[in-house]
Amino acid sequence: MDLVTGPIGSLAPKLLQLLRKEYKLQTEVKKQVKSLSVELESIYAALRKVAEVPWDQLDEQVKLWAREVRESSYDMEDLLDTFLVRVDSDKPADPSRLRHAIKKMGDLFSRGRTRRDIASAIEDIKKQLQEVAERRARYKIDEIVAKPVTAASTIDPRLAAMYKQVTQLIGIEDSRDKLMSILTSSQGDDVSSNKITKMVSVVGVGGLGKTTLAKVVYDKLKGDFTVGAFVPVGRNPDLKVVFRNILIDLDKKHYMESLNITILDERQLIDEIRELLKNESTNRYFVVIDDLWEPRSWETIKLALVENNCGSRVITTTRNLEIAKDVGEFYRLQPLSYDESRKLLYARILSGGKEHSLFGTQLDDYDEFVDKILNKCDGIPLAIITMASLLVDKPREEWPEMYTAIGFGNKDNRHVANTMRILSFSYYDLPSHLRTCLLYLSAFPEDYVIDKDSLIWMWIAEGFVHKKQGKGLFELGEGYFNELLNRSMIQAVDSQFYCHVDGCRVHDMVLDLIRSLSHEVNFVVTLDGVEGTSSQNRVRRVAQNGTTFDILTFKANYMDMEHVRSYIVCRCDSQWIPLQNFKLLRVLFLDSNEDVCGHLHNLGHLYHLRYLGLRGRDIRELPKQIQHLKFLQTLDVTESRIQELPACVIQLTNLMYLRSDSWFTSVPDGIGKLTFLEVLQVRVGRDDMSKRRFVKELGSLRELRVLETTIAFIDEGMEKDFVESLRKLYKIQHLSLLPDSPIINADVATWEASGFVLPQHLRHLRLHNIQFSRLPSCINLLHLHNLTFLGLLVATMDEQDMALLGTLPELLFLSLKMLSTVTISNINATDGYFLKLRFLEMSASMVQFQCNKEDLTVSFHTWNGIDVAPFGSREYDCSCARSVVMPNLQVLRMPIFVRALKDGNIDCRNIIGLEYLGLLQDGFLWIDCEGASTADVQEAEAALWNAIDVHPNRPTFQLPRWNHQELEDDKEYEEEGKRRAIMRMRRRGW
Repeated sequence: MDLVTGPIGSLAPKLLQLLRKEYKLQTEVKKQVKSLSVELESIYAALRKVAEVPWDQLDEQVKLWAREVRESSYDMEDLLDTFLVRVDSDKPADPSRLRHAIKKMGDLFSRGRTRRDIASAIEDIKKQLQEVAERRARYKIDEIVAKPVTAASTIDPRLAAMYKQVTQLIGIEDSRDKLMSILTSSQGDDVSSNKITKMVSVVGVGGLGKTTLAKVVYDKLKGDFTVGAFVPVGRNPDLKVVFRNILIDLDKKHYMESLNITILDERQLIDEIRELLKNESTNRYFVVIDDLWEPRSWETIKLALVENNCGSRVITTTRNLEIAKDVGEFYRLQPLSYDESRKLLYARILSGGKEHSLFGTQLDDYDEFVDKILNKCDGIPLAIITMASLLVDKPREEWPEMYTAIGFGNKDNRHVANTMRILSFSYYDLPSHLRTCLLYLSAFPEDYVIDKDSLIWMWIAEGFVHKKQGKGLFELGEGYFNELLNRSMIQAVDSQFYCHVDGCRVHDMVLDLIRSLSHEVNFVVTLDGVEGTSSQNRVRRVAQNGTTFDILTFKANYMDMEHVRSYIVCRCDSQWIPLQNFKLLRVLFLDSNEDVCGHLHNLGHLYHLRYLGLRGRDIRELPKQIQHLKFLQTLDVTESRIQELPACVIQLTNLMYLRSDSWFTSVPDGIGKLTFLEVLQVRVGRDDMSKRRFVKELGSLRELRVLETTIAFIDEGMEKDFVESLRKLYKIQHLSLLPDSPIINADVATWEASGFVLPQHLRHLRLHNIQFSRLPSCINLLHLHNLTFLGLLVATMDEQDMALLGTLPELLFLSLKMLSTVTISNINATDGYFLKLRFLEMSASMVQFQCNKEDLTVSFHTWNGIDVAPFGSREYDCSCARSVVMPNLQVLRMPIFVRALKDGNIDCRNIIGLEYLGLLQDGFLWIDCEGASTADVQEAEAALWNAIDVHPNRPTFQLPRWNHQELEDDKEYEEEGKRRAIMRMRRRGW
């Protein structure tokens, strides 16, 4: 589905679905169905051609035709869905309801005609398609679309970025220095590595300043090279023109006067560039390839860039992370800091104002308003400059009033129009299915964190994700999500500690763009008190954000609610949810502070519903009418207060995603009937019999990818049943068992019986409801190549066990509680352990890193505070190299045993070896004060703070006290901790 094409692409497969035996169509009708499918494919091909041209560049006649086809296709799909839902449901089809549904399609079918069955509907669809085809021929749609506006006929607004004066640039120094450092650095101690041709890509969202940064670095360094070129590429490039520009930049005197290069083809131009770069006088080159959009362009361009071992350098810029990775090393350009953003805003306002006397008072008097502006711009230079342009020459006292009236949707302003045009390049570069998925995000409010999984299942419910052989719908949808991330159209929201993407935000600039496009074609109508009402009486998707609407006003503006497919409510205390008006609703998402349960009494009539998401602290129960939602795929009540799901949930046999609070919301018996389930996040029933049934029935859920549940194994028999069920879950990727009672000891033999190993697709394993006496063999390195998250409780481990965990190739997060002391000695660079680990939590052990200066090997210790410490006092090593153990660690959490350290006569200075963890950002060291004096604790804290303060990465640490009831200075220490935290945040620019 696309902004232009609508659902017409999915109509042909649905029509062909009618040919299945159970629909019992007559032979003549079957022939018509096949004929219609062919015609639909033809129209879809024409619409895809239209969709390749930006909407504002289309001929008005084409727009009218496309809009009519799109709306008709929605009506056709509504009709087919109504028929398919009635036939496929448990209830027999109701002819009167079907006739009523067909009758409601008055705009699509000739009026006054009686429609008795699907055969007559097929006939009318055929006539409608004939009219569409006739209009297509009459208006010569194909000829008009074949003449889009060419790139040469307009001025690229990004050209200005290449010719900015250095004095105009604010906040670029840090990025410039980092990029120059990457370009000039060698690999370790190997100075000869500087001789190779190094290629670095600058990647980031549109408007971030990639071109500007590349030009500043190019101007700064080009004097160190014999020749240089700075060449833009852009979308749909003519590579012959790109190669000619490279030649002209490399040797302007020769090629500007040469006519020969105009007659050369691509291969000949590549050969010409290669010969030039092999020449002794021009073989050390510096080339910038600006604004790459697709991999094929780069694959061709790099053929011309020879590797001549002369220390040449290449910079590319792109919005696409995948292209940046193909180039080689990449630098992800970051937004401006708050202070830099503020300076840029002020500088542009003051430099652009004709009458500075208009400003009257100091800018700082408008701090609150400026904060709102900067939050909206989110550190994007282009956004800041655009907003400043709207304020130039406006009296200061009018600024607060203007805030709600201005934005990136104000296309009457030249700067805003240019900004939107730059962003639209990214939009129109997307494949059609990704454009649709991106437009759907216009339903959510500014700064809203959109849960990744929820969003993907909404896309699936709407039909945006199309089946492919060998891949599941969620896997495909996740690919769509990642592609939007890679193309910088959405911003990732990472989980704080779990090292994966939880969701996304949409930058305000992008949100204004997609809202504008969406409003233009009636894709989503947003009710937020700001956007105007739709000119279309029939709406397909409604989003209600941050405001409450009166029922009479709502009905007056939107008379036809029967065709709404998605109803999304966010940050809104809705007093009225018009469920009785919805007949074809597929997605219902309510994120409200109000108790919406009272508004859900018509829920059972939403026969088309595929997605139901209810979030709110006052939601305490689901209506029993939910049993009628036979096509429901997703039920998400994560942030509710529902204690127990109703028993009728088990009747929803099409459910693929069942998510609730796994600590609070229990599931009824019979979960084994939901055989399509891919995600199950629940609490197991509270009585013993329910728990036993649950673990046995799990084995029936062969499609399960994610299982998160709170459960305690009552006895070994139940534990064995669970392991037996786990053997059958070949597709499991995420397994998380949480305790609902005191942790019990696991039976290791059960987990190792018959050579059992955990499934090879496993990425996330958290077993916090049981403690193993030793590391079980089911955690097998040969099978767990994809494991990124591991949480275990193990009483005893040895060096071999720790080394096994350290060699898990993709491990990012490790939470380990063990009661033994372990040392891995003399680790060299070729061995390396925990090479990708970012988060380490040792809840019952300290860790220390030690370097042997004689052979530069590293030893890694864990200590339980009971055994004899495997390490002693050590000096701070300011010359240390980056550790070969956990070189990428960013977060460290562990205890500090003060009394045990004192008893062992171990100095707390540099006790951890933080200097080996060069990327460390955050730490949480809880100070175990048991048996220690106040003076001992203070001495340990002072030593730790000193080690933290001298760390070059300025990490943020917390040092809370534990078992500290008898200490005398608790209150003073708490205040000192707060003061240190504030100081560190300021030092890091937060």
